Amino acid sequence: MKIAILSRNSHLYSTRRLIEAIRAAGHEALVVDHSLCDLIIEQEGPSIIYKGEKLVGVDAIIPRIGASVTFYGTAVVRQFELMGAFSAVESQAIVRSRDKLRSLQILSKAGLGMPKTAFTNFSKGGEKALIERVGGAPLIIKLLEGTQGLGVVLAETKKAGQSVIEAFHGLKARIIVQEFIKEAKGADIRAFVVNGKVVGAMKRQGAEGEFRSNLHRGGVATVIKLSKAEKIAALGAAKALGLAIAGVDLLQSERGPLILEVNSSPGLEGIEKATRINIAGEIVKYIEESVQKKINKRNIKNEQTHPDRH
Repeated sequence: MKIAILSRNSHLYSTRRLIEAIRAAGHEALVVDHSLCDLIIEQEGPSIIYKGEKLVGVDAIIPRIGASVTFYGTAVVRQFELMGAFSAVESQAIVRSRDKLRSLQILSKAGLGMPKTAFTNFSKGGEKALIERVGGAPLIIKLLEGTQGLGVVLAETKKAGQSVIEAFHGLKARIIVQEFIKEAKGADIRAFVVNGKVVGAMKRQGAEGEFRSNLHRGGVATVIKLSKAEKIAALGAAKALGLAIAGVDLLQSERGPLILEVNSSPGLEGIEKATRINIAGEIVKYIEESVQKKINKRNIKNEQTHPDRH
């Protein structure tokens, strides 16, 4: 089987580990920089030109699409899907999860626990009411486009919150306002979901005096055993967004696990090093099973359409 990893950097830990796992399972690994793909759309059907050559014979893809190239990256994933390749993460699910507001709306509809969140259309003078709707100060203000903890502000007082919201609105920057979960104490949980199972989980503790727990911000990861409620929340979030592979970030609160965010291209380094679990191997296993199912389905369909051939 030929499996392509859509990644802009073949030296990244996650990309390297996926290459190793694909080869260890006896398959061919190919790294494709999705930003360099040309998509050809014509009557003969969709095709992809990569570095001057037509990409053919790809059985499955593993999208590792960065937030800054979501639009083009998901267009490339969609093209592969239309060409018959199996995608470990569906293009539509990536689009869904990348839109922070949309994903929170979907999780809310699914009845999953989350910090109370408010969103407004740059309403002048409405900052005070917005803060009250999430339970007052302290509160979290997040840029909808932010990643890895960037564009996330903790406002300790209502006055500070109003100033930050006014500043973002003045810049016409889209933000969401969320209640601050004090009892989480600057820690969160990352549950790694593959094919309806939590294959690994870690607790990330923010650096001293830091409310964000991201490893990029100096957070420390340790292995954790999830409670039943945390497992249910993580699997429910991945399912609601249609993600077969997901990094689900949870906060431990007095009212149970609360979903912070669901990542469609979760990094492997932190989780593999904390848990010592071969997550890359789990992803390859999932692809093998899915491609086999696809082949079996096609064979059954062919038998039903042409019974005289057998």
